[in-house]
Amino acid sequence: MPEGWLAEDAEPDGALQQARGGGCRPDAAVMGAALTSPMAGGGSFQDAIRTLNTLQTNASFLEQVKRERGDPQAQLEAMRGFLERSGLKVEDLDQLNIIHVTGTKGKGSACAFTECILRSYGLRTGFYSSPHLVQVRERIRINGQPISRELFSKYFWLVYNRLEETKQDPADGSMPAYFRFLTIMAFHVFLQEKVDLAVVEVGIGGAYDCTNIIRAPVVCGVSSLGIDHTSILGDTMEKIAWQKGGIFKPGVPAFTVAQPERPLEVLRDRAQERECPLYLCPELDDFEDHDALELGLAGSHQRCNAALALQLARTWLQRRGCRGLGELKEMPPSSKLTGRPVPLAPAFKPTDAMIQGLRDTEWLGRTQVLPHGPVTWYLDGAHTTSSIQACVRWFRQAALSQDKPHNGSEVRVLLFNATGDRDTAALLKLLLPCHFDYAVFCPNFTQVTSVTSNADQQNFNVTVENALTRCLQNQQTWTRLLEEKGGQDPWLPAPLRVGGLLQPAPSRGTLLLVPPSPRPLNSPSLVFPCLAQALRWVAQGRDPHLAAPMGAHPHPAASSGAVLLREAAAIRVLVTGSLHLVGGALRLLDPTLSQ
Repeated sequence: MPEGWLAEDAEPDGALQQARGGGCRPDAAVMGAALTSPMAGGGSFQDAIRTLNTLQTNASFLEQVKRERGDPQAQLEAMRGFLERSGLKVEDLDQLNIIHVTGTKGKGSACAFTECILRSYGLRTGFYSSPHLVQVRERIRINGQPISRELFSKYFWLVYNRLEETKQDPADGSMPAYFRFLTIMAFHVFLQEKVDLAVVEVGIGGAYDCTNIIRAPVVCGVSSLGIDHTSILGDTMEKIAWQKGGIFKPGVPAFTVAQPERPLEVLRDRAQERECPLYLCPELDDFEDHDALELGLAGSHQRCNAALALQLARTWLQRRGCRGLGELKEMPPSSKLTGRPVPLAPAFKPTDAMIQGLRDTEWLGRTQVLPHGPVTWYLDGAHTTSSIQACVRWFRQAALSQDKPHNGSEVRVLLFNATGDRDTAALLKLLLPCHFDYAVFCPNFTQVTSVTSNADQQNFNVTVENALTRCLQNQQTWTRLLEEKGGQDPWLPAPLRVGGLLQPAPSRGTLLLVPPSPRPLNSPSLVFPCLAQALRWVAQGRDPHLAAPMGAHPHPAASSGAVLLREAAAIRVLVTGSLHLVGGALRLLDPTLSQ
């Protein structure tokens, strides 16, 4: 079962609190029957998950935090205090030989490439990332695998009970919020399980992210920058670059990929302020001789993430005194031109271990393809304009590379959700060139009942009503974009009203969201209240992992579409807009991930 399910408008799972003023526990009305801490010594794994979920902040508190920004520097001091109460000092983290990586797009993929390369050298690796897609254990990995339920439970209760025991005032509820807690727990895991190195992905930003209590990493990386989390990091690339450059440390080499000129200059200035040697990564082409490097992650946008990973891995090996670094290549004269804001790092010939690491890298929910008979699912957690652009390039190439069905039609379906302060209209507009036959919108909840009754999926960061309203707005935006593009639909969308839009399907007890009155659509779009219903409608019983939809849907587009989907020779479905949407879909499409 998935645990600690969180919406992106919570920022990767509690990073909002750590960036802006700490968290509080949900009030009793929101919490319901959530568990209190078991006796010292710990409880079961499921008890750990339920207790961890009490460290989420509820939706109303998140809104208050957004309005009242706290002192970010004070939040880092608070994080140090929590770390010390758990039994560690900041100095202890120096033993972890950390690779610290930030960025807007691709930082998780760059971390995954880096970890896999270094694991290919026979090193024992730790990897801390966020958010998780199916199980919270995914965030803390050893040798590429999520830690076991037993290890998770052991370290959860070790940290939780120490923090409980060291509260100065039992009434003040002084516990770290969700993301902070998991960060502290990851440090304990990596130290006690004696990893050779830890790859640590920043949650949000950099300067005031709770991972930035790391004081002496071996090397730092900055992946591609873009506009995201504007309510926290700022609304320009320059402001975001300033936040990302906050992870630079004196004397610690840092690498970044090609960036727009002004943000790159901001990174350079931040590096100079902090006496950090910053280098620009060459393109992956410069590492290749005759044969292209094979990457485990699909999509041309992964090439810059792989180039960053090669530099991070080689620099880590070099600074730790390891051999087998890869022979440096002669830099072409064109790369030595003056006036470059950041010096270009030399390319090198990748070693066999590096080549293997790039090839073997896996990263769920990023440019992932699941062929399930006639239904092929294309999953990518893109949620910024530039990452959606990359996703569209990948999907069109991947879908077009498939053989066209000889004996019937092909139906293309978009399954989309977006959360937080993202510009949904801009994201959806970029998806129009894929020429979807249907667009389906639903919240990130896997089941209708899981919203309230499933402890493993408790989420206090988003309300059901808000999530459904956002889906209806997304549907309305999609219809408007199609009308603007084609000009063929004379019917304007009905005014958005939450009341009256939830209509029970007569033949079943679940809900389908439909417009108040049916109207012709030249490219139908539907809203479902949960992922399970959306996926079942799309698959129409033709995916062995999904049950067939039950009963007839009340909306004409749903019933006519069901006929087309049942008769199509091939159904190609792009699931995108939110990592949590992709995670929920993965849980339903690949049950082994929940085990």
